[in-house]
Amino acid sequence: MGDEKIVALNDISLSIEKEEFICLLGTSGSGKSTLLNMMAGLEKPTRGEIIINKHHLEKMSEKDLAKFRQQYIGFVFQSYNLIPTLSAMENVSLGLTFRGVPKSKRDKMAKEMLQAVGLGNRLHHKPSEMSGGQQQRVSIARAFVGRPQIVFADEPTGNLDTRTTLEIMNLITGMAQEFNQTLIIVTHDVEISDYTHRIVYVRDGNVEKIVENEKLAKGES
Repeated sequence: MGDEKIVALNDISLSIEKEEFICLLGTSGSGKSTLLNMMAGLEKPTRGEIIINKHHLEKMSEKDLAKFRQQYIGFVFQSYNLIPTLSAMENVSLGLTFRGVPKSKRDKMAKEMLQAVGLGNRLHHKPSEMSGGQQQRVSIARAFVGRPQIVFADEPTGNLDTRTTLEIMNLITGMAQEFNQTLIIVTHDVEISDYTHRIVYVRDGNVEKIVENEKLAKGES
């Protein structure tokens, strides 16, 4: 039983254009989060290739992958993943610290980004002092502050009510469009797919189908 192989993803082939918004849609256990993790360089495939800007992620060392993620990728998580002992400013600027950005510059960047997401009056609040929607705004500010080329959002509205979900999705897609970024969203909520150019339906580790969002293509949404 210990030797039993479990296949999380099977023969998936997917190309994503620069500045495209993609939704990976599927039920719990479909493999969509595993696919996102591999695309983001958090997990390595047992076979196949993952190529971003001519970088072969499956061939990179963990050190090089960490450096690559710092430079190219931003993350928004369902559970926010904020450090509870740090303020909003400190949480947003933390990634800039690892990139060697001087303190005065990273503080300025973090403040401007928090103002951009509507939290200019919450700069020094800790996560426990903020609502779920406010915490997710901090998470979004952290993801976008370094101007990454690609933003991955894993169930970004899973813990939010309907009104806050709309606010957060408008914020994420609006900022990605403003900064000319590629956006990849994982969700089980079909309504979230309205915000993306294409919907990739994932089921049992396979891409079941890929559908164009005609509304977005026509500029109706």
